Amino acid sequence: MSQHFLLSSKAKTLRLVDVLRMTDKEAEMAFCKVRWFETEGAPVCPHCGGLDAYLNPRPNGTTRYRCKACRKDFTVTSGTLFASHKRPLRDYLAAIAIFCNEVKGKSALALSRDLGLAYKSAFVLLHKLREAMAEELRGRIIGDDHNEASVDGCYVGGYIRPANIRENRIDRRKFPNGKRKVVVVIREHGGETLPGVFASEGAAVGWIKSRVAKGTVLNADEASSWNDLHGRFEVKRINHQEAYSFNGACTNWAESYFARLRRGEAGHHHHIAGAYLLRYAQEAAWREDNRRSSNGDQTRNVAASRCGRGRLWISPAIGSAISKRPENRKAPNDSGTFPPYPQNRQRPRIIFNAPPRAYRTRTLRGCGKCRSDYDNCYSATYIFGDCR
Repeated sequence: MSQHFLLSSKAKTLRLVDVLRMTDKEAEMAFCKVRWFETEGAPVCPHCGGLDAYLNPRPNGTTRYRCKACRKDFTVTSGTLFASHKRPLRDYLAAIAIFCNEVKGKSALALSRDLGLAYKSAFVLLHKLREAMAEELRGRIIGDDHNEASVDGCYVGGYIRPANIRENRIDRRKFPNGKRKVVVVIREHGGETLPGVFASEGAAVGWIKSRVAKGTVLNADEASSWNDLHGRFEVKRINHQEAYSFNGACTNWAESYFARLRRGEAGHHHHIAGAYLLRYAQEAAWREDNRRSSNGDQTRNVAASRCGRGRLWISPAIGSAISKRPENRKAPNDSGTFPPYPQNRQRPRIIFNAPPRAYRTRTLRGCGKCRSDYDNCYSATYIFGDCR
């Protein structure tokens, strides 16, 4: 019998004790190498993309850079969700390592005890890490010609406690409280995972059609909600009352994802509010897709996403690095150079001690798309000044 991956040495390339023993300078250099990977840790101005920056420390000695092109100051966390941080960078690296070392999830209460944080601070920090995991799922299309994928749903929440006296108990299936939601997952066999949250399985059919490539063979159970998929895809159906796998039809790949989601809910979180259910579902999908990656690779990927690291274009005409984020960049002009970095975008300021409901990204001028003032921008879907 072969050894499980988590028991092998390939799964353990990062030790938490090494992170906790880092000095402030070593932790800062680690963040520099993660954020400015393309320049091997050399600072890149987040305002104009200039590569000519020099050290301009603050009066208290903390590291700060100044761009020679735009004369603006910045740090390694400027323009990221770690900007204006109050704790040492070593603590944030440790939080990412602890979070990625868990297989099913990490509760905010446990993280607050590990790092000596307030519960609200740990809650917000973990949701930032879940948002980093969700970045990899954005725009994902499942399947391809002759590939197979499984589609299934899992109902979460809406529990109604039965009455004490038997005569007073009701059929809870006929009297729902409106809080019950379904997590619908599309998972390619041996490939990637994409979850979504809906009021019912039938409401997810349109989303499934838009996220599954043509030619993909779908596997679904006997629920009538999936009948409309037959008009667009080849669908294999399996009746779970008779068998879990029969004639090549099964939804075991989706069930494996739901097992991880359920274990995380029952063993770590105990209760998931409906407003945050999608983030937890995306976290479970990321963990399922990266279950064969080492803890060191997982930590670096999450840290790089939260540090705002994107692929860089180096323009030979102006000699500067320009972010390749599609929402920030335009197409190159006729001369082969790129337009200057948009100066009208306000970087967010995160409120670390805000209550869990007010996990928000606050900008000075409000949301760039809906034009609402920042006091109304409460949702976690508001990031970098625009609502998604």
